[in-house]
Amino acid sequence: METGTLSYELLLRYLTLCVRDGHDAEVFDIYGIMRGSFSSLETGASTLFIKSFSRTARWREALSLLQEVKKVFTPSSRNYGDVIAAAVFHGDTTTAWALYDELIEEGLSPHVETWDALFRGKSKTKEVEGLEAKVMSQSEHQERLLGILLYMRDNQIYPHYSLASSIKTWFESLPGQKWTGHWTSATPTGLCRCCGSELESIQLTAEEYQQLKDRVMTDIIQGQDVFNKTTPQELECFKAFVKRKPAFDVVVDGLNVANITKDKGKQSVMLLAVVSELERQGLTVLVLGRKHMLKPSRSWERHNMKLIQEKAHCFFTDNISEDDPFLLYATLHSGNHCRFVSRDLMRDHKACLPDRATRRLFFKWQRGHQLVVDGHVAAGNRVRFQSILSYDTIVQTSGDSYHIPYDDTEDRSTYEVPQRWLCLTQKH
Repeated sequence: METGTLSYELLLRYLTLCVRDGHDAEVFDIYGIMRGSFSSLETGASTLFIKSFSRTARWREALSLLQEVKKVFTPSSRNYGDVIAAAVFHGDTTTAWALYDELIEEGLSPHVETWDALFRGKSKTKEVEGLEAKVMSQSEHQERLLGILLYMRDNQIYPHYSLASSIKTWFESLPGQKWTGHWTSATPTGLCRCCGSELESIQLTAEEYQQLKDRVMTDIIQGQDVFNKTTPQELECFKAFVKRKPAFDVVVDGLNVANITKDKGKQSVMLLAVVSELERQGLTVLVLGRKHMLKPSRSWERHNMKLIQEKAHCFFTDNISEDDPFLLYATLHSGNHCRFVSRDLMRDHKACLPDRATRRLFFKWQRGHQLVVDGHVAAGNRVRFQSILSYDTIVQTSGDSYHIPYDDTEDRSTYEVPQRWLCLTQKH
C-alpha cells in the first residue's frame, strides 16, 4: 500500500512463494510491479513468471516472455516445457511442436512432464478460440508423437510408469486403429510374454560392429576432446602395447572396479577378487589402472597389486588421464567377443559421436558387452557378474506392434535395464 519501492531481491523471494503455492493472481500483480520498476528481469524471475503464466489463461504471455529470454540466453528445457504444456492444454499443437523442435535443436533434453503433456494433449482440428493459428492435423500430431518414441529408442531413454501409462492411453484412444496395451515382461530368451513376438537381439552384426569401431576410433579416440584427458604420446604408447599383446577377452577399468567397495582400504582386494574370477574363467584379461595404484598404500597393497599383474596384462596411465578412451580402444580393438568391466555409463563419449545411428550402436554395443559386478562382494566370496541379456532393452516396433521398456522403480542403477515392458498390438 505504501508508495515506496521494494528491492528486487525481496520481490523475487515473494514471487517464489507465490508461484510455489499457486497464487497466480498475485503473481500477475507482482509482474506489473516488477515490469514497472525494473528495466529487465533476470533468469530467476523470468523462469517463475513463465511457469505461473503457463498455468493460466494468460499463457500466451509466457510465450512472449520465452521469446524475450531467448535474446539473452538459451531457456532451460523446463522453461520450454512449461509453455509447451500450456500450448497443448489450450489446443495449440502447432505452437507446442514448434517449441519442441526448438528445444531439441538447442541440444536440450525434454523433461518427462513435457512428453507426458504432449501424449495427453488432443490435437483440435477446429479453429482454436478464434485464433488464426494453423491447427495441426490429427495424423501430423500422431506422426510427431511416434517420433518421440524413436527419440527414446535412439537415446536409450526409459519412460517411467506414469508416462508409459499416458502412451498406452494415447494408443488405445486412436480412432479406428484398434490398439491394445498390456503390461508384461520378456522371457530369458527374449520373447514378449504377452504377444509372443521376438525382441531385437543385443548382438551387433559384423557390419554394425565395424562401423561402430571405425566411428569410435575416429570420433572418440582420435577426437579433439581426448587429449584434454591424456597425451598423444601416452595414447600411442598404449596402442603399441595393445598391438604386442594377444586379443583380450575382458578389459577391466581398474579404478572404477576398485571403487565398488565402500572401504577405501580394500580397493586392491576388490580389484584382485574381480581379476581372479575372470582368470578362473580362463579369460585373457587387461587391467587399466593409474600409476598411483603402484605406490604401496593401505588402499593399494603391494602384494595384491603384484598378484593382479601376474594374473592379467596391466597398463597404468598417468594419474591425470581419463581411462575411458583406453578402455574403449582396447575393447573394440580386441573384437566383438571382448567385454569390459565398469560401472560407468560413458554418456560423455556418446555425445562425441556425430549421428543418431552411431550413438544407438554405441549404446547397443555397451549393453551387450558391459559386465557389472553383481551386488556387494564380502571378503573371501567369489565375484558374480550380472548376466548380459540376449535381447535388446530398447523401444522397438514392427509396425503393428510396439514394445516399450519402462521404469517401474525409482532406484534403478544407471547400468541396469528395466525388466518391465509395455506391449502394444494392433488388431487388423
